[in-house]
Amino acid sequence: MPPSLLLHRAPCARPTSARSASRLYCSPVVAATNGAGGSRSPKPPPRRPPGKPRFSRQSAIRKSFQQEQVVFSTPVPADPTVAVIGGGASGLACASALAARGVRSVVFDTGKHGLGGRLATRTVDGELVFDHAAQFFTAGDERFRRLVEGWVERGLVREWRGSVGELEAGGRFTPTPFSTPRYIAVNGMRQLADVMLPESDLIKVVRPSWISKLEPFNGTWRLFENEKPQGQYDALVIAHNGKCANRLLSTSGLPQLTKQMKRLELSSVWALLAAFEDPLPVPQNSSYGAFEGAFVRDIDSLSWMANNTRKLFPLETGRPECWTFFSTASYGRRNKVPQENIPNATAGKVKRDMLGGVELALGLSKGSLQLPFYTRVQLWGAALPMNTPGVPCIFDPQGRAGICGDWLTGSSIEAAVLSGMSLGDHVADYFASHGERPEEFAVGLDDSLNRVEGHDIGQFPGLESQKPQVAEPQLAPTV
Repeated sequence: MPPSLLLHRAPCARPTSARSASRLYCSPVVAATNGAGGSRSPKPPPRRPPGKPRFSRQSAIRKSFQQEQVVFSTPVPADPTVAVIGGGASGLACASALAARGVRSVVFDTGKHGLGGRLATRTVDGELVFDHAAQFFTAGDERFRRLVEGWVERGLVREWRGSVGELEAGGRFTPTPFSTPRYIAVNGMRQLADVMLPESDLIKVVRPSWISKLEPFNGTWRLFENEKPQGQYDALVIAHNGKCANRLLSTSGLPQLTKQMKRLELSSVWALLAAFEDPLPVPQNSSYGAFEGAFVRDIDSLSWMANNTRKLFPLETGRPECWTFFSTASYGRRNKVPQENIPNATAGKVKRDMLGGVELALGLSKGSLQLPFYTRVQLWGAALPMNTPGVPCIFDPQGRAGICGDWLTGSSIEAAVLSGMSLGDHVADYFASHGERPEEFAVGLDDSLNRVEGHDIGQFPGLESQKPQVAEPQLAPTV
């Protein structure tokens, strides 16, 4: 780490009155202590010369790397509280691990309908059910297997025994052997998020909440949502990624975490949810029957297709077929738009392209696929990591802040949960040390990121066939 990133300033002065407290300037790039010290008014920002651009992404990234490091020198309190920003699998696992060690946490999540992030399930009119992010998961690590076995015993998770494999353009399906079971939540993946947090007074959930600002103040982290205070915390966990996390960290006073987060490269993947009155004409196999999930090859607009109805409700008949389709990452990159405001024209194009890809995959003539009676497109703009540092978590003991997420070791639910558990235990260990040896708790701050292999929808331990997809798939099937 260059020395310029570790500069310190004098601590912020304590306010002497309520009036002065409201005017206290405590920049996020100063050393955060609670000792007395001189304060000085911030210099006014330099005037922008005429004709100079207002914003440069490269300049913004450079400035975020050159933030002065926040250093907390205050003693660790006896009853600390951790802010966990992000209520996906990793953030929930982190809060659970902290609670198991007797540490309080508050989880902030943007979800309007529930927690979970990419543990996402959409239900329409009580009848149509789609897993529209994580499709299934595997358990290769012993710690995660024990957790999954507990979910199975409680009836929350079951093994997915339906046929899953690879589908080549033209309708040729090949079942894929797995050396480890595939698991799904019995009523959709979101159910996992609802049960990952234990019933504990040590965990509080705030949602929907979009934390927009972090600020060190007198030995704690102050959080804000659109200038509205959301409390003060003794440590901070960032459990999400993408442009929102980058924006949050860019002025935080945590240049080492910012650097690692900005090194992350993420794919973009389109999801199409479609419901059909009649079953799709999928290939039949005498040994395996009709497939329920397939990794699609050689089709630009399609990388995965899964029959949610057969997967989630295998014993029920007469239900419409609800399918989830995912694009390739290369298609997502070329057709990327702001995911919060997808233009109608783009949504229409993506729907046509992906349904056309379904026809090609199934070997149907153009225009012969039955029209779905329900569709919805969604862009996962920060879908999956394309590189990883290969460490379970990142922690900056000087700023008492850390990062967890699937991208740190791969791109799976298992990776997300293990990362959250690791960071929760690491933060608890740091608190137990009373912060007396901070240098011993620095982890992942300088690790380089390497390319990660896997399908466009993630990595699956135990999947014996991991044929890489073409970097730039052809627009038409290869025959």
